Amino acid sequence: MKRTTLLHAELSQLMASLGHGDMLVISDAGLPIPAGPQRIDLAVMRGVPGLAEVLEAVLSEMTVERVVLAQEAMADGASLPPWYPPALAIAPETMPHADFKRLSANARAVVRTGECTPYANILLVAGVTF
Repeated sequence: MKRTTLLHAELSQLMASLGHGDMLVISDAGLPIPAGPQRIDLAVMRGVPGLAEVLEAVLSEMTVERVVLAQEAMADGASLPPWYPPALAIAPETMPHADFKRLSANARAVVRTGECTPYANILLVAGVTF
């Protein structure tokens, strides 16, 4: 059995196969998932699992060089959404939600969570460890 944080077999296999520049979307329950990317559906019920928990597990195994969020995720003029992990010391790029949805079609995979917070979607671009 694995000793690291991430235990989900399909998600773990995806993480091992990511290359520099590959994009991974972790989405709320409502983001439309286009036909192209691999779909890993973790949603069980409203809020389970939450985006923050899935993001924490993914970040335990992924080097990230770039982050993209929808502008609409920045509620009430906040600089970051409340679910954005403080440990991810990367200032996110933002774009309109419609553009985010189009960009997600180019991702290697979309991981769907049970999150029901509006616009709780994050696109991670894989970096390198050297």
